[in-house]
Amino acid sequence: MSKGRILSGMQPTGVLHLGNYEGALRNWVRLQSEYEAYFCIVDWHALTTLFDNTQQIKSNIREVAIDFVAAGLDPEKCAIFVQSDVKEHAELHLLLSMITPVPWLERVPTYKEKQEQLQMESASYGLLGYPVLQAADILAYKANRVPVGRDQLPHLELSREICRRFNNIYGDIFPEPEAMLTEYPVLPGTDGRKMSKSYDNAIYLSDSAEDTVKKIKSMFTDPEKIYKNDPGHPDTCPVFALHKVYNKEETDKIDTECRAGALGCVICKMRLAEKLNEALAPVREKRAELIADPGKLDRILADGADKARAVASQTMAEVRHAMGIG
Repeated sequence: MSKGRILSGMQPTGVLHLGNYEGALRNWVRLQSEYEAYFCIVDWHALTTLFDNTQQIKSNIREVAIDFVAAGLDPEKCAIFVQSDVKEHAELHLLLSMITPVPWLERVPTYKEKQEQLQMESASYGLLGYPVLQAADILAYKANRVPVGRDQLPHLELSREICRRFNNIYGDIFPEPEAMLTEYPVLPGTDGRKMSKSYDNAIYLSDSAEDTVKKIKSMFTDPEKIYKNDPGHPDTCPVFALHKVYNKEETDKIDTECRAGALGCVICKMRLAEKLNEALAPVREKRAELIADPGKLDRILADGADKARAVASQTMAEVRHAMGIG
């Protein structure tokens, strides 16, 4: 624990896209060398919305795991594992649920949002108790730092409240996890909205170079730039927003040429496609290697679960002793 310990995870809802890559994975790759790191594919969390459509979860787990490793997570430096392979998460979730007041859960902003989004007549306990399972994920490893986006802060604050309540009742077992906020770029999708699977506007890490070119060609641009020589407005153009991430060395030049009407959108898009494919080439190479050797991925996940279980089982032994059960 001399380096500090972090935990973060993603749901297996499908292959990952550039928004996931820039919004989380790049940061995780950096953090794995600075902390004792645990990165989890949270398949039980996925059941809150996919409880009646579980057929794809297993294949999605593999796709997400492939993307984790292809993006640069190193199983020698961190634990990469599937949540349901470490049953201690479920046990701790159960025990924490006994001390978590229902009003704490009902006030979490995403609870009502999800309820409305899913058009549920009545929410499941799993949806209501999602933050308790999230707290269990974190506290099982006594993680003292949690990489999160701002939208996850209410959930993390609830994890901290649950942690404090447990420690007040049973003694100091858990460190209080702190948010590790990083300002991630919000990447636009091909239609100009935030990149998202649900909008069908994403560029995926699994896309081929040819598919990426097609998607970039189809991207919305500045609606006021009708003809090539019309002056553009790069600040409102989704293509330029991606240039700022994947073609930083040319952004000033592109900005100037676009505003002067000296750069057409087609050429601008092709420049972006070239730079994006260049950036994704190592990821695609690693993906192909893992797909060709499925046993390697199995070993990575099994070894990651072993590492995670060793820590989580020790935590649970302390929890049971503190509570006087088991």
